[in-house]
Amino acid sequence: MSWGTELWDQFDNLEKHTQWGIDVLEKYIKFVKERTEIELSYAKQLRNLSKKYQPKKNSKEEEEYRYTSTRAFLATLNEMNDYAGQHEVISENMTSLITGELTRYVQELKQERKSHFHDGRKAQQHIETCWKQLEASKRRFERDCKEADRAQQYFEKMDADINVTKADVEKARQQAQLRHQMAEDSKAEYSSTLQKFNSEQHDHYYTHIPNIFQKIQEMEERRIVRIGESMKTFAEVDRQVIPIIGKCLDEITKAAESIDHKNDSQLVIEAFKSGFEPPGDIDFEDFTQPMKRTISESSLSNSRGDGKSEPKFGGKSKGKLWPFIKKNKLMSLLTSPHQPPPPPPASASPSAVPNGPQSPKQQKEPLSHRFNEFMTSKPKIHCFRSLKRGGAGPEDFSNLPPEQRRKKLQQKVDELNKDIQKEMDQRDALTKMKDVYIKNPQMGDAASVDHRLAELGQNIEKLRIEVQKFEGWLAEVEGRLPPRTEQARRQSGLYEAQNTSAVNSCAQDRESSPDGSYTEEQSQETEMKVPATDFDDEFDDEEPLPTIGTCKALYTFEGQNEGTISVAEGEMLYVIEEDKGDGWTRIRRNEDEEGYVPTSYVEVYLDKNAKDS
Repeated sequence: MSWGTELWDQFDNLEKHTQWGIDVLEKYIKFVKERTEIELSYAKQLRNLSKKYQPKKNSKEEEEYRYTSTRAFLATLNEMNDYAGQHEVISENMTSLITGELTRYVQELKQERKSHFHDGRKAQQHIETCWKQLEASKRRFERDCKEADRAQQYFEKMDADINVTKADVEKARQQAQLRHQMAEDSKAEYSSTLQKFNSEQHDHYYTHIPNIFQKIQEMEERRIVRIGESMKTFAEVDRQVIPIIGKCLDEITKAAESIDHKNDSQLVIEAFKSGFEPPGDIDFEDFTQPMKRTISESSLSNSRGDGKSEPKFGGKSKGKLWPFIKKNKLMSLLTSPHQPPPPPPASASPSAVPNGPQSPKQQKEPLSHRFNEFMTSKPKIHCFRSLKRGGAGPEDFSNLPPEQRRKKLQQKVDELNKDIQKEMDQRDALTKMKDVYIKNPQMGDAASVDHRLAELGQNIEKLRIEVQKFEGWLAEVEGRLPPRTEQARRQSGLYEAQNTSAVNSCAQDRESSPDGSYTEEQSQETEMKVPATDFDDEFDDEEPLPTIGTCKALYTFEGQNEGTISVAEGEMLYVIEEDKGDGWTRIRRNEDEEGYVPTSYVEVYLDKNAKDS
């Protein structure tokens, strides 16, 4: 089956068919190119999707990824990223193995096709030229034959006429012979041309054209084979990444199977466990008896006129209305590290302060009335200036529940131990370097590392002191050591200074009133959490509070609790923060001494500008 023998007369149709084959190949190249663009776009969208749901650094989401379910989701996002990478591989391989190769092949195919059909046209032109030569020889032979016949007839006519001279007859005879000779020559030429044409025609249709058409056929078959191979490569490119994609899916399945609901439940306990005991029963208060209400732990707040000012938060306290107390306020009440300051004379009983004026007895309010006020109250923020300075919270995490405090302290100890190990590794490396310098002075000066070694030694000592400090607090929480007193804390050089004082004084400000009891406002407050990052940058370099007036101490006040300051009767001091309605005024003796005193203990003289403002 050959195009040269079967399609010897279909030159034009073969030309059209081969052009159509090239168009099909170019169409397939365009199809593969669009497929690669789709793969790239899909891979990009998958990567963007994975990136969109990745946890952001230094955010709350990072803490959420300690649960097995969220870790499995993170593993799924990572595998989807690898999954997208395989689609990029598909696009790259299709571009290099199919699109690029076929594009080059099409160019070669066009050149080859052009060459073959050029040879075919040349052969056709040659056979047409031979045909024209044959036709011209034939017409010339036909013309000479006719002229020879006419010359012969004229000679015979002249020869039969008796009136014609012999000279005329001889001339007619010679003319007839000449024409006859010319006809013979034309006949011989025609015969020769015909034989030559037949030979050329035979070669054309049985040799040249079949060879040309055979080459075209082979070219077309190669094109068909090539497009088939490209389609096979198209499938193989996909098949090559299937194992890797399957591995990605297997990893997603493995991550899903690693989810442990029991472990996640335990993590919730570790994250939110406070360490406190559940509240006990509320004591019955009989209002039918004309007697004073018992001051106990079952009250929402202590009465204002009572002498007992220190609430007791035992492990198994009775009657606390925990379900009705807002969470942040409850934590501040239970975890406050300091006791409220002693009551000022204005609100104390005559036995407590002999020289102080008595305050009138305040009428006790029904529990339901206090509870309604508590539920309808609005959150308040006291001592905001102190909050600015200590916004990060106490260094010993005393503002946290026991269990959470223990975890934070343990985490801090571990971090400090890691820092110590790093410093020790650096010191060991420098020590070895120094030994090398001592043995080989040409390599360096041994004294050049002494300064750095001294710095590392100081850093290690500081870090060890920090570790001892936090281990002491950790021992307190875990019950291994008795709690240290406030006096011991103040004397310790490891204990935090002004920032903690500001926070603790603010805590006292919130939790105690000038008469030493817990008031209604205490129950109404909702403590406001302020992240360290919100205030650290803004108030790191805050200047001391400006003076807004002066005051004169009316009574002697012993500031024994942290956040307060001792004053002597008649002493003049500066006012830096007036009473906010809680019965306390903030004063300053000098640049380094400031604190709170009961407002009733001092007579305040505010500046005019401060009043206007």
